[in-house]
Amino acid sequence: MARLGAAWKWVGRRSRLLPAILLLIAVSIDLSTPRTVSAAALYAAAILSAAPLLSLRGTVLTGVVALLVDWMMFRYFGYRRSAIAISELIMVATVTVVAGFLNRVLYHRKMQLESVRDIAAAVQLAVLPHPPDRIGPLRFAARYEAAQADAQIGGDLYVVVDTPFGVRCVIGDVRGKGIGAVRAVALGIGTFREAALHEPTLTGLVERLEQALVLEAQQSGALTELEGFVTGVVVEFPRWGDKVRLVNRGHPAPLLIVGDTVQYVEPGRRSLPLGYGALDAAPECVDTVTLPEGATLLLYTDGLIEARDETGTFYDPIGKCTGHRYADPDALLDALIADHCRHTGGRGTDDMAMLAITHAPINHDR
Repeated sequence: MARLGAAWKWVGRRSRLLPAILLLIAVSIDLSTPRTVSAAALYAAAILSAAPLLSLRGTVLTGVVALLVDWMMFRYFGYRRSAIAISELIMVATVTVVAGFLNRVLYHRKMQLESVRDIAAAVQLAVLPHPPDRIGPLRFAARYEAAQADAQIGGDLYVVVDTPFGVRCVIGDVRGKGIGAVRAVALGIGTFREAALHEPTLTGLVERLEQALVLEAQQSGALTELEGFVTGVVVEFPRWGDKVRLVNRGHPAPLLIVGDTVQYVEPGRRSLPLGYGALDAAPECVDTVTLPEGATLLLYTDGLIEARDETGTFYDPIGKCTGHRYADPDALLDALIADHCRHTGGRGTDDMAMLAITHAPINHDR
């Protein structure tokens, strides 16, 4: 799969040569076949292929060259002012005009698409800003990888907030796609930022997120409150000590990387996603793990572990993290993205967000 992707990239880089190649083939056919055989279709194909690949000047130049070469072929074979020659030359000239028009249409659509992409990138930066590089002894790194290369924003979210109760983080995955998912992401981020600063307990913070999502589902006209939900992990790093508290609401288990060892931080009790809280009467399950100096907690969405290779095997990040030491959380995420791309052949099927938090050793603070 990776070789196929590389082959397509190689072809794409050289696609601008296609009009010239078609003209050369047309000339070769004209010169090597009887005078009754014409390569008019290839002349037209060369001009039309220039429209999406070249500039307006390049498209017109291709048409002019095709017209001149076709005229020279008619003179070479003795067709000077015949009806066949005149009609074919008129056809080539007409195709050149049409190709120029198509080139302008495609150019303006390309400009509109680039404008939309720029706006989407600005929206993503506003809705999903990059977390701070460092808060106290904690170092942060985040990545967002869209399933489609041209996509800029989707339904994954992450937030890091420094609060009076410690550093609080959340990573989540909104059910669904499109504007509804983006609206849910904005709601979740806004609610988390506000509630994280005022709710003294982690369970109170999660309850605020639950209430905001249910209310949004009701006000947006969803058929049921459960049409929209968010899987997520809410994490709290207290001001002192190396203990970390987590609430996992139906989300993939984070990875705890300590030295060369890696393990999943499985929740003490399986909980329903945010938005399903009304169906679960049990109290919120808060798990506690130790994050010693030098250790890293990796939060991610299911786009990481649900990616498959060409044999259908799911990606397992433990294999990449075990036995390796990374200089910082950025290096860890870069290595995971590269390995994930190799595994899938660059053909991801879901958005992927990752947030890595490293407890920096004391000597790194100096």
